[in-house]
Amino acid sequence: MKYDALIFDFDGVLVESEWAGNKQIADWLTAHGHPTSVEDSMREFMGLAGADFIGAIERWIGRALPQEFHSAREAEDERAMAEGVGEVAGAVAFIRALPPALPKAICSSSSTAWVRRHLAHIGLADLFGEMIFSGREHIALGKPAPDLYLHAAAALGVPIERIAIIEDSPVGVTGAVASGATVIGFVPGRHCLDGHEERLRALGVRHIAHDFDEAAALLS
Repeated sequence: MKYDALIFDFDGVLVESEWAGNKQIADWLTAHGHPTSVEDSMREFMGLAGADFIGAIERWIGRALPQEFHSAREAEDERAMAEGVGEVAGAVAFIRALPPALPKAICSSSSTAWVRRHLAHIGLADLFGEMIFSGREHIALGKPAPDLYLHAAAALGVPIERIAIIEDSPVGVTGAVASGATVIGFVPGRHCLDGHEERLRALGVRHIAHDFDEAAALLS
């Protein structure tokens, strides 16, 4: 292992939640008079959370979102929490094959409750301990700011320059690159559309992995 610690994004890296979530957004907006494709949603909103997420959608549609949108999002989140979201292909085997003593963390724009629920669903509840950090809960500025990664590095006790971050979204990659870590742009999921790899490279990513085998090769 070239690095002293690893940090993982969550949605789209460890679990396949991005496509379903962005489809729900696109379908709702389209049904309410704002034609939006899944590709539009992923390009404009993926990786954002909280006020940044809402602000991006409101700029897209040119008006404030009604309460009905928030209710629909809550219903979708409740469905996903009840049913669980499956792993990105190879994620569980990759995590379980890491050296047990290697420091590792998750940095997500989602809540820690969301992360823990889906880690449990895919059988990884025991492997991250307290090293699960949310841009909504642990810092003032979430992604695309680098603050969440720097917070995790401090908690891990490893200099950020000795950490590799595995990220899939342009928003996440922007903050990861700014943090000073080595960034692996991860593009395996259904949500990584044509041009996604090039978009990550344009943001400063030098290393791209199309699956966890390629990620392992880059890390070793």
